[in-house]
Amino acid sequence: MNPKLRNLSAVIADFVPGCEQEERDQAVMLKFLQENDNCLTRENLIAHFTASSWIVNRNFGAHCDKGDDKILMVYHNLYDSWSWTGGHADGEPDLAAVALREAKEETGVMNIDFLRREPISLEVITVDGHRKRGVYVPSHLHFNLTYLLQADEAQKLTAKPDENSGVKWIAANQLSEYVSEPWMMKWVYEKLMGRV
Repeated sequence: MNPKLRNLSAVIADFVPGCEQEERDQAVMLKFLQENDNCLTRENLIAHFTASSWIVNRNFGAHCDKGDDKILMVYHNLYDSWSWTGGHADGEPDLAAVALREAKEETGVMNIDFLRREPISLEVITVDGHRKRGVYVPSHLHFNLTYLLQADEAQKLTAKPDENSGVKWIAANQLSEYVSEPWMMKWVYEKLMGRV
């Protein structure tokens, strides 16, 4: 195995699956890591690693009014839905660093903290074929690790127009009204809500 991938492999192997989906996806990820030295880059057209962030507001879960518990979401241009933040590893084996970088780039929020440095979730996500910067990208898989972050709602939000057309805090109990991707809502976002 490429030495650059050893730490990532250990992070995934150490993750304790919380459901059957994660158990199955973990096995697929570990096997793919063993067999594909280029799985950290988009050069691998079958699958590659990504990192996402579930960004909650301060004191999430401690509010009396559950409408005060909020998730920072972006309106993702490609998926045409409100979505978590995240992006490609692009060669970086530290997916926690990737998650933090993407969270800042996509929201404009600079003061974001990890609530824990280990992933809170992992999932294999299908990506339909699409055009990016004028080039067709074939359908493929994202091997995604999700990290739990926290930020203050008072910080200025700024969209990243080449990727999203909006950034906002959404009340956790209203999330399903904003997300137009049924699979993501059922298999990922609901799972994350139960873990925060």
